[in-house]
Amino acid sequence: MNGSSTEKAARILVIDDEVQILRALRSILTARRYDVETAETGEAGIGAAAEHRPDLIVLDLTLPGKSGLEVCRELRSWLAVPILVLSVRDSDDDKIAALDLGADDYLTKPFSAGELLARIRALLRRVAAGDASPREVTTGGLTVDFARRMVVVDGCEVRLTRTEFDILALLAHSVDRVVTSRMLLERVWGPEYVDDTQTLRVHISHLRHKIEPEGGVPRYVLTEPGVGFRLVAS
Repeated sequence: MNGSSTEKAARILVIDDEVQILRALRSILTARRYDVETAETGEAGIGAAAEHRPDLIVLDLTLPGKSGLEVCRELRSWLAVPILVLSVRDSDDDKIAALDLGADDYLTKPFSAGELLARIRALLRRVAAGDASPREVTTGGLTVDFARRMVVVDGCEVRLTRTEFDILALLAHSVDRVVTSRMLLERVWGPEYVDDTQTLRVHISHLRHKIEPEGGVPRYVLTEPGVGFRLVAS
């Protein structure tokens, strides 16, 4: 992050009712030269978002009064900035609910400062890249060319089926963000297939067989257990 004017100028709003968490986050973020605003309730957070227009929001789910999910839904109705949910809740249902309501990422407490900062950097990079859809996405040795529907791994073209490419393209459009299984199934197969997770797992397995290092730990497509998948940024 050193020397990046975009990251130095970024304003982050933290909505959390735990004073110790607020202090810790303020310390972590201001040390990286982020401009930090805080709020301890959902209502105050919505007001702060309207007043300060942050570049990114870190949102706890367990809040007094208006819940974090309600706040996420309301914010997403008029604010397009990334929302990173930071919560002690680690159930699949909570993660899926937050992501389906418009959250961009989900990090469970307790968390490491390094992972938090990495998630924030990834989300801010997406904002800095602008709203225009890219012609291609490259991460590590993997390039996904949307216009030509072509995939290249370590300099060699890889032949994917139409379905495999559609899955990878959706992940690439949201690189370094979780895409829920429900969203993948709905976008690739249609609304009537949103519960057919076995079909998705089979196609993900075939996709990995073609783009991942042979016999190794997945390098590109990671599983978020019970939630969905993430294409990792290099």
